[in-house]
Amino acid sequence: MTDGQKLGFHDHWPNYGLSLHQGLLNFQSEFGRNAPQVLEIGFGMGGSLLSMIQLEPDKDFVGIEVHAPGVGRLISDAGKLSLQNVRVYMADAIDVIEDCIPDASIHRVQIYFPDPWHKKKHNKRRLIQPSFIQMLREKLEIGGTVHLATDWEPYAESMLEVMESATGYQNTAGARKYSLRPDFRPVTKFEARGERLGHGVWDLMYARIL
Repeated sequence: MTDGQKLGFHDHWPNYGLSLHQGLLNFQSEFGRNAPQVLEIGFGMGGSLLSMIQLEPDKDFVGIEVHAPGVGRLISDAGKLSLQNVRVYMADAIDVIEDCIPDASIHRVQIYFPDPWHKKKHNKRRLIQPSFIQMLREKLEIGGTVHLATDWEPYAESMLEVMESATGYQNTAGARKYSLRPDFRPVTKFEARGERLGHGVWDLMYARIL
């Protein structure tokens, strides 16, 4: 970590950090209000999440990330801006979802550019698998959405197959269709560079209906 990221932990973790040991999260108590909850899994260095936190002040955000530099940077930036509508877990996503997120509590789950595990023998390590998607469904409110994005076309195709086959979901763009990038998802510098080079990005949005 950089000195700035370390300082971010020192100064801001008490305000923004959440622990698995706290158990089931009470959103209303944690944020001091009743608002739609957004869960982001794997926010990287936190740039796009920071933008969304500011663009959607009517929503409360919980980010999950295992890498300390990204966590340090996000909470440092959030602290400098005195943002109140974000909390962070530095832990494994499955542990957080199983132990800390109440059922039917989440308005939107967002997973942007997860590791595609390019080699076929490693495809089983991909996060977007049927069992994981059903775990998320239990945490979504009825009508809540899962929003996925990837710049790796084979992974996009795999995600589409998993989601189209998933019980209790409906594709908001229509059966077997990708979605247009919604306004709430910022274009990252990485994504903008890829677009200039002619690389594609695929968004998928599915609502919980059961």
